[in-house]
Amino acid sequence: MAELFPGGVLDLLDAAGDRPVFEHADRVVSGAGLLASVRRAANGLRKHGVGPGDGVAVLLGVSPEAFAAITAAHVVGARVVGVRPGLTERQQNHLLADVAFRVTERADGRAAPPAGSGGATGGRATSRNAPADDRRPAERLALDDLLSAADDGAPPRVTARPQDIARLIHTSGSTGVPKACTQTYAAMTAAWTLRPDDWPPAIRELAARLDRFLVFGTLASQVMMEYGLLTLAAGGTLVTADPPAFPDALVRHRATAGVITVARLAKLVASQRDSPVDLSGLRALMVSGSPMEPGRLREAADVLGPVVFHGYGQTETGTISMATPADEPGSLGVPPVDLEVRDPSGRPVPPGADGELYVRTPSQSTGYWREPALTAEVFTDGWVRTRDLGHLDAGGRLWLTGRTRDVIIVNANLYYAGPIERLLATDPAVAEAYVVAVPDDDTGESAHAFVVPAAGHAPDLGALRALVAANLGRACAPTRLTLIEEVPLTPAGKPDKRRLAAGGDQGDVRHGPQGVFRKSRRPPDFREL
Repeated sequence: MAELFPGGVLDLLDAAGDRPVFEHADRVVSGAGLLASVRRAANGLRKHGVGPGDGVAVLLGVSPEAFAAITAAHVVGARVVGVRPGLTERQQNHLLADVAFRVTERADGRAAPPAGSGGATGGRATSRNAPADDRRPAERLALDDLLSAADDGAPPRVTARPQDIARLIHTSGSTGVPKACTQTYAAMTAAWTLRPDDWPPAIRELAARLDRFLVFGTLASQVMMEYGLLTLAAGGTLVTADPPAFPDALVRHRATAGVITVARLAKLVASQRDSPVDLSGLRALMVSGSPMEPGRLREAADVLGPVVFHGYGQTETGTISMATPADEPGSLGVPPVDLEVRDPSGRPVPPGADGELYVRTPSQSTGYWREPALTAEVFTDGWVRTRDLGHLDAGGRLWLTGRTRDVIIVNANLYYAGPIERLLATDPAVAEAYVVAVPDDDTGESAHAFVVPAAGHAPDLGALRALVAANLGRACAPTRLTLIEEVPLTPAGKPDKRRLAAGGDQGDVRHGPQGVFRKSRRPPDFREL
């Protein structure tokens, strides 16, 4: 096995020397400078008694110092818990319940993520790996205090242990409360991110475009950290943007690459059509978080050029596959990891047949923190059950078709929302389509379609019902239609179908010969045409 993580990160910073690796506000930080910060932070953590197996919550934004603190926590072998913005107070308190140390900007906890990231100050918990219901106060460690520790100039001494939990990475929570995925130091070491010789072809093409990668939000994000490390391995520079407004941030920071959600990409494309700015330096936009309709992808390519990379992965697995700008819209490229498409009984299906995706990746998680039953359900015989539906075509390319739990039960029969959404999006009047199940007195449930209209069009429920009935059957045809300006998003940037369903159950209903057309009275953050 290669040198244990984060040894590869330390080697990259050492090799970078005086080359800029981070730009933050008005500062440019070299590889040597960032490595010195890692040494000081590691010495500061050890001064406070932090060592292998200790839980360390990092409540910081995106900065060179935050990167140094996270790397230093791995150097000393801690179990790092990242806390991303947007969580509720209850969720944050749950995540922070069993950590002995909390790294914040200041000793009083200020400048940490909002509500719930706080707690009592005082002495550290007396035992390592404390049980989940331990509510004893954790020791606060101020970032400035850690960085004021002595720098002996020696290579940081990595004391991590291969089978220890290196970090808890939390899922987006789009299907409920975020779950903490456990990733060991051995798994982080096995990841190909830091080893150019092991990069799959799509990643190699992407890496060549990461000269100036825009980072924002939080380094607790697996996507942001994974692409950030890839940028360093590719010889690029991390450039912070706060706020990450597109296209302004791309222009202001001369970014060649950045991560973008489907919703933000649609807004960027619309902005470039209406008021174009110079994006000639942009070489890669990595779409993540949710599937992207082929029509939207083609439109983005027309307006922005061949810059969109469409990634597919999960918190549990890391990257599973990635489509380059040359891939057919809708495809996710050829997976460079072990992937099987299985039927409901668990048997592999032939190419072209839909089924549930099971994957194995070098850096996958070992399970969910303190959730053995859920771990047994998802992590089976070395495989990760994605709960996503899709198929491999004859050329080995991956196509997603839906989620196993995203279903409508009509007359006791299960129908998946994904195929209905993709079919609706082929109508010229529809830019985006989202389908949820709603109660139905006659059939138990029926499909409720939420549609973002294409510019200058007014989608018609009757036409959409006929389209779905002709291709997928009458049971799949939506009985209700709601027009929306944009889909509500979860804090992780994914379409929030829970809010769609909740909003769709309120408001005025108009009955007609084709079904029900509904214009809902939404919560204030849910805008409607």
